[in-house]
Order: sequence, then C-alpha cells, then structure tokens
Amino acid sequence: MDDRPDTAITRHFGDLPDPRIDRTRKHDLIDILSITLCAFLCGADTWEDVADFGRAKKPWLATFLRLPNGIPSHDTFDRVFALLDPQAFHDCFVAWVRSLCEDLAGETVHIDGKTLRRSLDRTGLKSALHLVSAFAGEASLSLGQVAVDDKSNEITAIPKLLKILDIRGASITIDAMGCQKEIARQIVEQEGDYVLAVKDNQPMLLAQVKRTMDELADHPRPGATPDSEGFHETIEKGHGRIETRKVWCAPAVDSADLLGPWKGLTHFGMVERRREVAGVASTERAYYITSHATISAQRLARTIRGHWRIENALHWTLDMSFDEDRSRVRVGHGAQNLALIRKIALNLLKNEKTSRRGIQGKRLKAGWDEQYLIKVLKAGI
Repeated sequence: MDDRPDTAITRHFGDLPDPRIDRTRKHDLIDILSITLCAFLCGADTWEDVADFGRAKKPWLATFLRLPNGIPSHDTFDRVFALLDPQAFHDCFVAWVRSLCEDLAGETVHIDGKTLRRSLDRTGLKSALHLVSAFAGEASLSLGQVAVDDKSNEITAIPKLLKILDIRGASITIDAMGCQKEIARQIVEQEGDYVLAVKDNQPMLLAQVKRTMDELADHPRPGATPDSEGFHETIEKGHGRIETRKVWCAPAVDSADLLGPWKGLTHFGMVERRREVAGVASTERAYYITSHATISAQRLARTIRGHWRIENALHWTLDMSFDEDRSRVRVGHGAQNLALIRKIALNLLKNEKTSRRGIQGKRLKAGWDEQYLIKVLKAGI
C-alpha cells in the first residue's frame, strides 16, 4: 500500500494562486501549506512551532513534498500567510468541505461570530479580526467563514456567508443579531428554513411574539402535556442543579403589516428555562421565529438547543484545543488565513473516527504516530 498521504491540501488546494513573485519563491506553496497543516494537526500553535515541526519531521515530509530548499523559516511561513489571498483560500476550503458534505438538506446549520482578540494591532490601527462562521451541527463540520469589515458588524457578513453555502433543505439558526428581514428573505430564497432568536433589536416583532407566547404559556390550553405538538418539556438534574426547559410553538398570527416583511414566517416559539441551584431558582424566557411549514415544539427545542454546538464544538474547541484566542498573528491576511488552517485541521480531526480521543488527544497522537497522522490526513479525501 502506498503510505504517501493524498491529503486535502494536495488534492483541493493545489491550484491556489501563489502571492509571491517568481524570484522570491524558494519554497513551493503546496509545501508551505502542507507543513503548516501537519504541524497544526500535531499540536503547533505558532509559526515557530510550525518551523520546528518541519525540521523535526523533514525526512517524513520529504516522502511526499518536494522541499527544494529544505524547511522554510518561521518568518517565511508568516510572510506567505500574510500575503495569501483569503478569498481564494476560502474558495478552496468551501470546495473541499462540499466534497465531504455534498448535501445540507435535513442538516441544521448554525451561524455565529467570534473575535480573535489577540489579532488586535494598535500600532497598525487594525481592529481585532471578527469572523462569522457556519457550522453543520449533525455533521460536526465547519462550513465556511467571512471576516466582518472594519466599522461594520455581523449583519453585513451573514448574507455573504449564506451566499457561499448551498442551504437547500437546511435549517439555519442565528442569534438575535441575525434576526433581520433581509436575512430571513435570503434564507427562504435560497430554499432553506430559518430559526431566528428575537430580542430588543426588533421591538415590534418581539412585542407580538412575546404577547402571543406568554399568553399561551400563562394560560395553557386544556390537555396540553409535555408530549403535545405545541408544547415540550424536559427536566435535567445533575451537579446540584435542576434545569427545567419548557418550549412552546404556535402559528404566527398578526397583521400583514407586521409579519408580511418577514418572508416565510410561519411560527412563533418560546423557551422558558428554570434553573434551581441550592434551593435558589431563576427563570428566563427567550423568543423565536421560524419559517418551517410544520414544526413541533420538540423539534423546535432540539433545533434551538443545537445552536450551542457552534459555541461548544467550534469556537470553544478552537480556543481550548488550538489556543486560537491567544494567537498574535496579525500582519496582513495572516490571522484570517491561519483561522482557516485551524478549521481545516479541526474538520480532519473530527472526520477521523478510529480514535475515540478528544481533539487535544488526537493532536497529541498525530504528533507521536506518523501512521496515525496519515490516517487523519486521509480522512479529508
């Protein structure tokens, strides 16, 4: 068997334009990308780590890379990633992810933003990089990212991200920032469905949803049980805490003037969370709108709670396992491109199913065992 890894990088990123002029190209771009990815799979977090990894693993890397001038210095890795066109790099990433997850129909896609705090460059008057990402909950795959422009916010970035994705038949969840008429319209026009959190940034809509759902919750219909179509309840106990979650779902009814601009809107939803710790109880309610033609309270509860997957399985993992929030890469496009490398590495590690270890454990194992590293690399093809 040929043990030379046919990797996601060599197969899907080989046509990425090289930003360097010919006379400065001492190292192949595909070598730089491949070494970086392998290093991050094995525990690297900085350019110094990447260069050290390359030197330590040079004999193995030479089995499938040209390495015409050996291993690049850490400054070379830094410079190339700062110059690399982030849009072209992302286009390759999206094409690769589509090869792993061809159809999002029936999938729940969560969209949320995250700031890379140490990318702030006060000297260069450059704001910290804020990325809006899409994450497929059931497939546990990062689908794409869009950087928020300076002096802008997620409202302008979310439509760009949606446009990249083929969301036909998918359910899109976004927090209150993304509860915008134009975003709802775009999702429906792209043949997806939405579940959007409603808060004070949409006061008229919130007032109507709150009025309808509070009435339903405070004056329940006769026969409403935890198994009813419009009502679902769960109780969880553990670590000295009791958490009760009640979810209601009802058809959206109001004047056409209010609800008409919200394309596809069919149902209102509400979640009531009651938490009791050491005998002290607290209760909060959150409100939602959805475009699903038919949806039960149980399904709505599962979809709403699933939105936390992007926080736990993507953002938290990138911080805890890849130390993303402390990365000081900030020159040029370096922070944005390196964020994509981390997502490639995370997708590969999640896609490798033979090891039952967590992400950090898989990174350690890949660093210790070249055969396992090859398995991880081949998990993305």
